[in-house]
Amino acid sequence: MPKTKEQTLAWLRTITGELATATLKRLDDTLPWYGDMPPGRRSAVGLVAQAGITSFISWFEDPKATPWIAADVFGAAPRELLRSVSLTQTLQLIRITVEVVEERVKEGDDVLREAILKYSREIAFASADVYARAAEARGLWDARLEALVVDSILSGEYDNELPSRIAALGWNGHGEVCVLVGTTPRQLDVDQLRRTARHLTADVLIGVQGNRLVLVIGRAEPAPAEGDEDSKAPLPFIDIARKLEPGFGPGHLVLGHEVSTLVDASRSAKAALAGFAVARSWRNAPRPVMADDLLPERAFAGDPLARATLVNRIYKPLQAHSTELLGTLWCYLDNGRSLEATARELFVHPNTVRYRLKRISEVIGWDATGAREALILQSALIIGSIAEPDASRKRPQ
Repeated sequence: MPKTKEQTLAWLRTITGELATATLKRLDDTLPWYGDMPPGRRSAVGLVAQAGITSFISWFEDPKATPWIAADVFGAAPRELLRSVSLTQTLQLIRITVEVVEERVKEGDDVLREAILKYSREIAFASADVYARAAEARGLWDARLEALVVDSILSGEYDNELPSRIAALGWNGHGEVCVLVGTTPRQLDVDQLRRTARHLTADVLIGVQGNRLVLVIGRAEPAPAEGDEDSKAPLPFIDIARKLEPGFGPGHLVLGHEVSTLVDASRSAKAALAGFAVARSWRNAPRPVMADDLLPERAFAGDPLARATLVNRIYKPLQAHSTELLGTLWCYLDNGRSLEATARELFVHPNTVRYRLKRISEVIGWDATGAREALILQSALIIGSIAEPDASRKRPQ
């Protein structure tokens, strides 16, 4: 005789413990990851399985009375279980639990079997929803933490916790770091930026500050050891920036200079931000442009880092190497980069001027014969001479 629903419910309640025990035994026999778990987590998984069976009985009694939620099943487990058991493993747990219940009630009526199928489908979707919400919460937390790290780098104000925050974000950078600053596009595709960086063996931290998009770029692989001929040379940061350029909005794109570690990235960030603020004053500025190529504009705008860079990398090295080279550069630039005029003023042959200009390029790395580099060098001479103490001025007695 077919059982009534009340009789079926009463029978299900009597075999709840039996079903839970059979489920745990099946898990132990068929799932290797379950057997490798610590006792505490095994117990938590058992509670989830038992809660699922109990929840099914309550749902079967009246599916429409109170909508059941995934918390009915997963609420008995500790929160860390969600981080230690993957979605795939959870679905395996549900499948085995459903199989055990189906085998036990296979002699029952069609209504019960249909209820089991429907419930297993709903609990599977609910499990996916639990993991999706957890992933979303994790993503929001990561985004907030990433924004905090980028803000700390831009401001240069950070404490001893910055390395641990960087590690929590899963930063894979090794060695040198650069900061890239541009405009935020209307539709920012953060995932595309990260994919592009991965293809370039780089890692990025992304920060959005209104209409300004900031990328902290690091190498995802350590630099090859010296003498290792099989290793490829790392891709220059300017080439990485060119590949990332489509992810930015219209306008200027400025790359700061390399620094040794991520903790020192604030220096690169300050240079990139200062260059971004004045990039519009260079009419034909490339995209991207190095912040050091904007040293004159940055110095005119009052950037102390640019002024110090011009003095320390151009004026002082020339002055320390040879006052003759320094004087030749002054004369060459004052005469509109004319070899003949410079030679007449210095009473030397034009080939001597050429030789000295070549030596200047070897000493400081800039070529005075180029229009843009000539502007950088002349700015360095002006700022360096202003910063030079007036040796002719006598001290008051």
